[in-house]
Amino acid sequence: MVGKIMNKQNGKYLIKGEKGNWEVIIGLEVHAQVISKSKLFSGSSTKFGAEPNTQVSLVDSAFPGMLPVINEYCVQQAIKTGLGLNAKINHYSVFDRKNYFYADLPQGYQISQYKNPIVGEGNITLDLPEGTKNVGIERLHLEQDAGKSIHDIDPNNTYVDLNRSGVALMEIVSKPDLRSPDEVNAYIKKLRSIMRYLGTCDGNMQEGSLRADVNISVRKVGDKKLGTRCEIKNVNSIKFMQMAIAYEAQRQVELLESGKSVDQETRLFDTKKNETRSMRSKEDAHDYRYFPDPDLLPLNLDKKLIEKIKKNLPELPDQKKERFIKNYALNTYEANVLVSEKEISDYFEEVVETSDIKLAKNWIMGDLFASLNEKNISISQSPVTAKIMAQLINSISSGIISGRTAKEVFEIMKETGEEPNKIIESKGLQQKSDPKELEEIIDKILNNNKDKVEQYKSGKDKLFGFFVGQVMKESEGKANPKLVNEILIKKLK
Repeated sequence: MVGKIMNKQNGKYLIKGEKGNWEVIIGLEVHAQVISKSKLFSGSSTKFGAEPNTQVSLVDSAFPGMLPVINEYCVQQAIKTGLGLNAKINHYSVFDRKNYFYADLPQGYQISQYKNPIVGEGNITLDLPEGTKNVGIERLHLEQDAGKSIHDIDPNNTYVDLNRSGVALMEIVSKPDLRSPDEVNAYIKKLRSIMRYLGTCDGNMQEGSLRADVNISVRKVGDKKLGTRCEIKNVNSIKFMQMAIAYEAQRQVELLESGKSVDQETRLFDTKKNETRSMRSKEDAHDYRYFPDPDLLPLNLDKKLIEKIKKNLPELPDQKKERFIKNYALNTYEANVLVSEKEISDYFEEVVETSDIKLAKNWIMGDLFASLNEKNISISQSPVTAKIMAQLINSISSGIISGRTAKEVFEIMKETGEEPNKIIESKGLQQKSDPKELEEIIDKILNNNKDKVEQYKSGKDKLFGFFVGQVMKESEGKANPKLVNEILIKKLK
């Protein structure tokens, strides 16, 4: 590949080619599974992990004569998501039939939305290292998912599982405003965070409830016209999206610089070979023969319903970030980290309700996050609950244990979930804070090191650390550092 993605220059990530610099233009079509107990047009369960073909109604399997019935809750979830994306909610929307054939699409068409989606234009604000960036949302429409084709059970046959058939999806289409794999990473994480705060999609990419089609084109720096785009279909991890973008952008640059053209097509990303490959030529809307579904009436949304949903929206990441900065004196980076997941922000607020804010911030973003990464678990799965984390922090701030001893206590907590107070008591880790007891230790150290005392008094200030170290050693690390410093200063005058 001749192209090479370079660092950002003048607000753009550039690809260096042999004949000049290029920029990559990216738009995403994110398919987000709606949190709902039943499917979009039937009462079948949406629970993940059931035995194949055990959650399939006659509607889902396209049994002749079966009619779809709209799930009102899924409509409300779409409205809520649209409001969370600062988008226009369309009072009038239509369900259409999108006609194409797949083995796992029983009807031979997908019920989707085309010209009249439920949600119109909106925007998302991304927090990037160089500042904020607004990314436009083109639309959000509701549609039913297809089933799942399984190719790795039998070498000669493909199996079809229709459990997913008819599950409600929100397709969220961005404008072509993204310019790098890093921006795509920030966009997906922010979109996922918003939907998790709203409770409209769990964002679990491993279970397929969040996946994306990635549209990529390139153009020479300075050009205003968009290039021919290729769509990378059904990418189910942020890492793979970034890898696919890097490869596909370089592939297109190589084609154009060699005098060839980019064909508009749908491609797949091979995660093992780290390359995209052609799947089919890209269809236009007329190839799908869209027409209004005759079995479903248009949706006419009442203004009162929209206002009611809007009134009951939870605090969203951007709002919470501003509050955290104001109320807890956090910087922008810290606030962004702590509001990135609703579970993290809830944990932080529960801890600081009864403990020191600065210590809480440092322990959560430091030791706790490191522990979660090490175990590859979420904060909601952590054995160190917010309640016992607050206890640990209070043990430090009240002088019961030192910060150093707290590390030892935390190691036990993260494995057992035991309360720090019990660990401290059972292991005798309480800090020595009795001034008389500390004075006896300090006097002993000073008497045993009279030469160093004289050197300190003659100007060798760095020896102060030596005395502190000796006291900590003599006390087996249990001496209260603050008291040790205060007493030493008085005795070394």
